[in-house]
Amino acid sequence: MVAVKSFMIPREKFITVERETDVQTAARIMRDRSIGSLFVTNGKEVIGMLTDTDMVRRVVAAGADTHKTTVEQVMSAPILTIDENKTLLDANDLMAKTHIRHLGVTHDGKLVGLISVRDLVLFLTNLPRK
Repeated sequence: MVAVKSFMIPREKFITVERETDVQTAARIMRDRSIGSLFVTNGKEVIGMLTDTDMVRRVVAAGADTHKTTVEQVMSAPILTIDENKTLLDANDLMAKTHIRHLGVTHDGKLVGLISVRDLVLFLTNLPRK
């Protein structure tokens, strides 16, 4: 089976926002880039992840003010991770078990990438058909 590191988005390509960014700005970045998550930073340190699900459940459903609510207030933290050498099946199983759609990818305990359900679907749709 294919290793997670083969399909992850490397850290250099992360789209990040600072923790005090308002959620409306974050939502526009996600919309404009057609992505489902952003990493939340405090300086250079990644402190959490903001997902489209976080936005729906913690902002829209809660009726939060999108101009006054910061990404830090609604982000998911700590980030659930998987080692880069685990398989895509392992990633799928962990996502299904924990009901999440984005995993941080680690190498020796350090965050080096991201894998999402979208990445798994892309992999599966490109498998040869019998």
